[in-house]
Amino acid sequence: MEFGPHLLLATLEGAVTAAILALTAIGLSIVFGVMRVVNVAHGEFFMLGAVFAWSIASFFGSHPAVGFVAAILLAPLIVGALAAGADRLILQRIDYNPERTIVATIGLLYIIQQATLMTFGPDARPVEPPFNSVIALPWLEHTEAGWQVYWPWGLSVTSYKLFIIFAAVAVLSGIWLLMTRTRFGLIMRATQQDREMAQAFGVPVDRVFAYVFGLGAGLAAVGAVLVVPVQQAHYLMGHDPLLLSFVVVIIGGLGSLPGTVIAAVLIGLTDGIISVFFSPTLAKIIATLAVGMVLVFRPRGLMGK
Repeated sequence: MEFGPHLLLATLEGAVTAAILALTAIGLSIVFGVMRVVNVAHGEFFMLGAVFAWSIASFFGSHPAVGFVAAILLAPLIVGALAAGADRLILQRIDYNPERTIVATIGLLYIIQQATLMTFGPDARPVEPPFNSVIALPWLEHTEAGWQVYWPWGLSVTSYKLFIIFAAVAVLSGIWLLMTRTRFGLIMRATQQDREMAQAFGVPVDRVFAYVFGLGAGLAAVGAVLVVPVQQAHYLMGHDPLLLSFVVVIIGGLGSLPGTVIAAVLIGLTDGIISVFFSPTLAKIIATLAVGMVLVFRPRGLMGK
């Protein structure tokens, strides 16, 4: 195995994982940062995004690009609306009590999972990507004649996987602009700093919380819609994204968006590289050890306050 070309391939695969993980974990981090709610059902909202993506793409079955565009626009909105409704129906009624919230979201997890099993079925369903050209990976090699470019046989990446990376960067940039440059972002940050004071100044805190809970679930659904052409929609697919999102949020710092993105990149690249050269199981073990080290030596996380 040539180390250099395979390292490039592993880095690209890790970047795809990091992109999806960053979108999913940012949603979890926003919910915790603003609402101080640990959403155990976050992985199921990810799964719902993938299931709705398959349903919408199947409905608009004339061309893969039409179905994908419809899915990326509609699925996050549907999932976000369902999450906001769950917040108004369940979490607001228990006044966001930390212990009751965890139990309530665990119950919500099983309700969503079993409802999806009864309606969607147990089979995994694929979604055709809108484009999927194979791009050979070039590599530089120094010879007696100087530096030469060659294409290692069999090493390639698809155009859709590169699209996932760029799409995730665009969405994360939009979230940063929303949080720092808009009135809604200012209200979110004010509510995060002091809920009672924001309410005293006329901020409808309950409505803001519903929007934030929906936004977090919608971001998880965006990640699911992007990844479902690479994987397949399945009613049990929310387990791993939930666990990895918690790993990322703990390492980056609870409620810290920059820390979450940095941790997602580190975990994603590590997972991709170790999975290619060793095994996916070893990558998960290292991620778990990283969480333990952070909790021991820096409980606030990389950028937590």
